[in-house]
Amino acid sequence: MTTETARTDGALAGLARFCYRRRRLVLLTWIIGVIAVAFVGFSYGAASDNDYSGGDSDSAKAQALIEKHFPEQQGDTLTLAIKAERGIDDPTARQKIEKVIAELDASPITGPVTSPYQDEDLVTEDRRIARTTIPLTDKDVKKAEVKPLVDAVKDASGDGVTLGLGGDKAEKAETPPQGSGESVGVLAAAVILFIAFGSLVAMGLPIVTGLMAVLGGIALMKLVGHVVPSPDFTVLVAALIGLGVGIDYALFILTRYKDGLQDGDEPESATVQAITTAGHAVLFAGTTVVIALLGLVAMGQKMMTGVAIGASVTVLVTMIAAVTLLPAFLGFTGHKINSLRLPRRTSRRRRADGVPSRERRTPAERWAGVVQRKPLAAAILAGAILLALAAPALSMRLSLPDASVQPHDRSSYTSYEILSEGFGPGYGAPLIFAAQVDSTNADLRPVVEAVRKTEGIAYATQPRISTDGQAAIFMAFPRTGYQEEATADLVHELRDDVLPKASGGEEIYVGGPNAGAIDFAEDTSSRLPLMITVVIALSLVLLIALVRSVTIALQAAVMNLLSIGAAYGVLVAIVQWGWFGPALGFPTDMPVTTWVPMMMFPLLFGLSMDYEVFLISRIREEYERTGDTRRAVTRGLARTAKVITAAAAIMIAIFTTALLGPDVSVKQIGLGMAVAVLVDATIIRMVLVPAVMELCGKANWWMPGRRARKATSAAQAAVGEGARV
Repeated sequence: MTTETARTDGALAGLARFCYRRRRLVLLTWIIGVIAVAFVGFSYGAASDNDYSGGDSDSAKAQALIEKHFPEQQGDTLTLAIKAERGIDDPTARQKIEKVIAELDASPITGPVTSPYQDEDLVTEDRRIARTTIPLTDKDVKKAEVKPLVDAVKDASGDGVTLGLGGDKAEKAETPPQGSGESVGVLAAAVILFIAFGSLVAMGLPIVTGLMAVLGGIALMKLVGHVVPSPDFTVLVAALIGLGVGIDYALFILTRYKDGLQDGDEPESATVQAITTAGHAVLFAGTTVVIALLGLVAMGQKMMTGVAIGASVTVLVTMIAAVTLLPAFLGFTGHKINSLRLPRRTSRRRRADGVPSRERRTPAERWAGVVQRKPLAAAILAGAILLALAAPALSMRLSLPDASVQPHDRSSYTSYEILSEGFGPGYGAPLIFAAQVDSTNADLRPVVEAVRKTEGIAYATQPRISTDGQAAIFMAFPRTGYQEEATADLVHELRDDVLPKASGGEEIYVGGPNAGAIDFAEDTSSRLPLMITVVIALSLVLLIALVRSVTIALQAAVMNLLSIGAAYGVLVAIVQWGWFGPALGFPTDMPVTTWVPMMMFPLLFGLSMDYEVFLISRIREEYERTGDTRRAVTRGLARTAKVITAAAAIMIAIFTTALLGPDVSVKQIGLGMAVAVLVDATIIRMVLVPAVMELCGKANWWMPGRRARKATSAAQAAVGEGARV
């Protein structure tokens, strides 16, 4: 089957014709479908599940014991922190403090509140700082119900008394919504598209297609959450990814459609060719992103499986929209695709053979020539820059954000600051010890005493036995905070040395949110190599099948690893080391959020393969036509530079808008992915690819078998044609 046949025959061609000719039906179906799915999904979608525990870790076993034998411990709590400059017994301060406690106690969502005036253990020796715990009556209490309590506490501060309300529910209640970040990203994408196309109509189609696809995808994702629950940050991540790939995929197809019109094709014929060439490449690229995302399932973690499925659903919807909704839109626009055009100077025609004249060589062609004249030097320089950017990643630490890394105007941070001053930084990072016992008379006092004497422990409570006499728990507070490396070292010392000696061989588990976060980070670090291996292996198989070259597939894998490594390194330098962190919206230096690097890898590997497909396919086509690798690389860069640059700019614009939001974890993934796309579109595509391909020469096209150099399927030819965009 020839390339020309691939343009006009086959399932994709038939789908394109149907969507073009029945455009009103297709558009109406999409509008009704998106509205219906959005209504059902946002009204009846599954609640988010942020539980990262589970498995065989110590913290998971401790949590299982607590849930089984101490059901009264399962309720969520808030912590009121109090600091009075003149002491809490000052009449003015006491009046204010007791009023706040009364308001908290009277709330319909709280249980009985113990006043620090009734329990001396809740007050520091100098009686300047106090605390109390507020139990919540409902485990599923909503943010809107907790927010008034947070506001009441913040409003009561003043006149020498500082109050802060902490706890997971309070922290979430005062975290503002993501806001207009995505809107800014869409606006930036619109500007980039207008510059690239010079037409308001052409600019609008990718935007509208991407927005409709993302809305439907996120709503569908919330429904899928009933089967595979996902954490609350999945919506933000899916929105970032969906907007990025949705607009980019429409951009690739629309560019090919405009080329068809310029070549004299009728709108329907140009639409069919765009879908069977660039559209086919979009399906391949989107499938690569989905497969890479599903590599997260190899982590064996319930939370990340939910993220993988949820984000994959959104990407699938954007793929479907690109090859169905966009052809329908093209049916309405036809030749008017260039309407409302930006005035431009008419360019001179190309020579009859399609090769630009010498004086009309594009900047991309001239740049490729520079790199190809000194390929070894260019490769070494690019590699050195990438390795230097990646170097900080060697010191990456993983953790989950807590109140200590939140903006300093938050009530939860005020609570953390007061409690750290009065009761030590480890007060917000308690360790909960759980053990099975055989009676209510079980004696854990030797264990408690051994823990209390351990260096790094500030205080340990007395043990409690469950009412059924089968389990016991006690708590200990480290001298160091939740985010400090010394706290993780302390947990390991307790597990590996202190507890085995003190317990006489009995199993005592260290749990609690602090230990759970440590176990989650270490489990992630241990499984990350497996996920990377799975994603690389699957992507290599797909790329080899597409470009029919083992050499180029291996080049792509190595270069993608370098760009992702560079993104990791920059992320560590900014987030963990604090370089320019405050300027980019990070309140303080902090470890990288545990799920961010494992989420970034499959996403970036898949997105990098998108650009690889469009660039290498075009280079392959030119090589098969001329047999000249150098010329093929030059022409391939020239024909794809504009669209890849525009696509990368859109991705970067959308990802960086995450920095405008309030969630420090989403900020991290947005920053890391923007850096990776920038590195990929510049150092990788513009320097390393032409340099390495020049060095490899004919070895670029090595493939086992006598017929390796021949395209063996119309699909491959169609995707190669897709690189014309």
